[in-house]
Amino acid sequence: MSSAAKTPRAVDVLRRDRDAVIRLGVLGWPVAHSRSPAMHTAALARLGLDGWTYQRLPVPPELFAETVQALPAAGFVGANVTIPHKLAALHLADTATSTARAIGAANTLSFGSGGQIHADNTDAPGFLAALPWPVAGRTALVLGAGGSARAIVWALKDAGAADVAVWNRTAPRAERLADELGVRAVTGAISADLLVNCTSVGMAAAGDAFKELPLSVDAVRDFSCLVDLVYRDGDTALITAARERGVAAVDGLEILVRQGALSLEAWTGVPAPIDALREGARGTTPH
Repeated sequence: MSSAAKTPRAVDVLRRDRDAVIRLGVLGWPVAHSRSPAMHTAALARLGLDGWTYQRLPVPPELFAETVQALPAAGFVGANVTIPHKLAALHLADTATSTARAIGAANTLSFGSGGQIHADNTDAPGFLAALPWPVAGRTALVLGAGGSARAIVWALKDAGAADVAVWNRTAPRAERLADELGVRAVTGAISADLLVNCTSVGMAAAGDAFKELPLSVDAVRDFSCLVDLVYRDGDTALITAARERGVAAVDGLEILVRQGALSLEAWTGVPAPIDALREGARGTTPH
C-alpha cells in the first residue's frame, strides 16, 4: 500500500453530480448499538448537507471485503469501521495514511470515483483531542491489549508521553503489545497521570467492574485523569468513580465525537460541527 495518493473526498463526488445522494455509513458486526448514525446525521444537518445520509452497515467478517468493494458503486463515499473489521479494513485498502499503517488498523475508509479505497485511523488523534491537556511529558497506564488499546498506546507514545505502561488480564498479550510499540508491560496498577480503560468492564456495575481490574475504586484518586473508551446510557462505573472523587473524566462518547469529527472532515473537506456531533451522540439534538 502507498500513502502517496491524495485522499478522495466526498465533496469531489458532489461537484460531479449535484443530484446524487451521498452515502456514508458504519461497518461493524454487530453494529446496532452504534451512536455514529445519530451523531453524523446531526452534523450533516447542521452543515446543510441535505443530500447526505449515514447508516448502519451490519456486515459479518466473511462478507466484509465483498461488501466494502461494492460500496462505491452503491453511492458511498466513505465509511467508519468498528469491531471486528479494523484490521481487515487496513489490509483491504489501496492506500493508507502513515498513522493507520503504524497502528495496524483503520477506522475510516474513503472511496475514490474509480472505487479506490483509502484507509485512515482517527481513533488515535481523536483520543488525544478529547483529553483535557497535552500528554507530552506525562505518564499513562492503559488497561487492555486489544485493537483499541493498540491505537491508544501508539497515540500516547507518538505524542511524547514520558512513560506508557500496559496491563492486561492475559499478561502475554500485554507483553506482546508493549514489545511491538516500544512501551512496557506491567502486572498490576501503577501510579500515573492518565488512566485509560480499553477493556469492556466499564459496562458492569461499579463493584463488579473493579473486581476485573488491577485497582480498587479508591485507587482512582491516584490519577489526574481517567478515560473510559466504553460508552453507554449514563456513566460507566469507572467514569462515575472518577467524578465522585474529583478526578477529571473523559467518556467513550467524547472519544467517539472527536474521532468522528476527523472522519467527517476527511469526507466533506469542511470543519466538523463538534457541538452537533456531541448532541447527536448523546441524544440531545433539538427536534
